[in-house]
Amino acid sequence: MSTVLTGLLIPFLGTSLGAACVFFLKKDLKISVQRALTGFAAGVMVAASIWSLIVPAIEQCSDRGRWAFLPAFIGFWFGILFLLLLDEVIPHLHVGTDQVEGPKSKASRIVMLVLAVTLHNIPEGMAVGVVYAGLVSGSAHITAGGAMALALGIAIQNFPEGAIISMPLYAEGKSKKKSFGLGVLSGAVEPVFGFITVLIAGLVVPAMPYLLSFAAGAMLYVVVEELIPEMSAGEHSNIGVIAFAFGFSLMMALDVALG
Repeated sequence: MSTVLTGLLIPFLGTSLGAACVFFLKKDLKISVQRALTGFAAGVMVAASIWSLIVPAIEQCSDRGRWAFLPAFIGFWFGILFLLLLDEVIPHLHVGTDQVEGPKSKASRIVMLVLAVTLHNIPEGMAVGVVYAGLVSGSAHITAGGAMALALGIAIQNFPEGAIISMPLYAEGKSKKKSFGLGVLSGAVEPVFGFITVLIAGLVVPAMPYLLSFAAGAMLYVVVEELIPEMSAGEHSNIGVIAFAFGFSLMMALDVALG
């Protein structure tokens, strides 16, 4: 159980360290830096969705022959639809933009920004939780190294995410301590949802392929709906693309090397 708790807390640590950048950096992050950080996070999430979630989901159903993809296909779409539902019912600010869904006061923008990043962190926490649940259940397709690779990958992409939330909050007038606290708070949902997923998945081991691909679908929804548009907006979008490729290859290497 200590291994599981450590794995669930590692991504949260990444968010907290990123939020701590508010104590060392200037108020504003350059647009190019924001694009690079967003692209990097997107690359890590895409690679993690494929190698750490979808591939193991399909491998666990290899005895189904040509239909081995079906549980992953179904779970993936449930993940997409789940995030689509959350996106519709929870008002939030799209990360890196001025587009607010809901009230437009300064205080509301701060709340919406925190909600946006919190929303992004839910599927990430679920992804780590479901992989560790598979490890606990003894799945032959999920190793301790692979689970740790996913936790580290999510933590790495959470670092810039923590900075992306704390720095704008400080720029809008919040104190450094409050900006840091809100950044940390936005990442607190990850270990919570991760632990809930571990408990649920432990009760329904046969559903593991569906849960793995569900987390992948939810993460990819966030990437396509939020992160890719932000990393490629405006001129010189190649910065975001290069950062995306770096994040993708780093996560791929981590998963293969540790898995």
